[in-house]
Amino acid sequence: MAGRLDGKTAVVTGGTKGIGRGIVDRFVNEGASVVVTARSAPAQPFAEGAGVHFVPGDVAKPDHARAVVGAALERTGRHDILVNNAAIQVEKTLPDTTEDEWDRIFDVNVKSVFNFCQAALKPMTKEGAGSIINIGSYDGFVADPGLAAYCATKGAVHALSRAIAVDHGGQGVRCNVICPGWIKTEMMDAYLASVPNPEEAAGLLDANQPIGRIGRPDDIASLALWLASDESAFTTGQLMVCDGGLTARASQP
Repeated sequence: MAGRLDGKTAVVTGGTKGIGRGIVDRFVNEGASVVVTARSAPAQPFAEGAGVHFVPGDVAKPDHARAVVGAALERTGRHDILVNNAAIQVEKTLPDTTEDEWDRIFDVNVKSVFNFCQAALKPMTKEGAGSIINIGSYDGFVADPGLAAYCATKGAVHALSRAIAVDHGGQGVRCNVICPGWIKTEMMDAYLASVPNPEEAAGLLDANQPIGRIGRPDDIASLALWLASDESAFTTGQLMVCDGGLTARASQP
C-alpha cells in the first residue's frame, strides 16, 4: 500500500524523543526519507533500514542547519518537509529567569526555527513546493504559571511562521504551526518534577482536559502527517491548536 509521504524527504529537529520521535516514526511509516537532528543520539535507536539518517548537533547554530538540509539534499536530491520541533523549557517566572537562560531558550526555541527555515527555503522555493511545520504551543496563546520565557518563545514562533506563509506562499511553500497542549513527553515530566506534588498535578492535568486525558506524541504526529502531505495543499499560515479542548473551556466560576 502506498504511503502518504512516498518519495518525500523530511528534516525533523529534536526528533529523537517525545513529539519529534513520534513524528519521525509516523513519517517513516508513511514512506518518507527522514533526516533527524538533535544534540544527542536517541535512547531507542531507529530501526535499521528505516530510511532515517541522524545528524547530531546544536540546532541554534546556522552552520548546523545548513549541514542538515545539505544532508537531506545529498541523500535524495530534494527537501520537501521541515519540522521544527526542537525546544527546551525554563520552569521559572520572569524575575527568576537569568539572562543566560533567556538567551539560551530563545536560541533553541526561536533562532533554530529561523536557521532551519532559512536553510530550507532555498531548495523549497527552487522546486516550487514545500511544507514547513513549526511546533508552537498553546502557551503561545495563554500562559501556564512559571513558564514566562517559554511562553515568549512560542509566541515568537507563531508570528514568524505566519510571516513565512505570507512571504513564500506564492513560491509554493506552506508554513503552519501545531500548537500542542499537555503532551506526555520528557518536557512535561520536567515540569511535573518542578511542582510540590507531581502525582497530584498529573491527575489534575488529566481531569482538566475536556477529552479526559493529556495528549500523546502520536496525537501530534497525526496532525503533522496531514500538514506534511498533499492533502493539506490549501492550508498555510495557520496556528492549529491540538490540546484536547483545553483552551476551548471557559473558566469555572
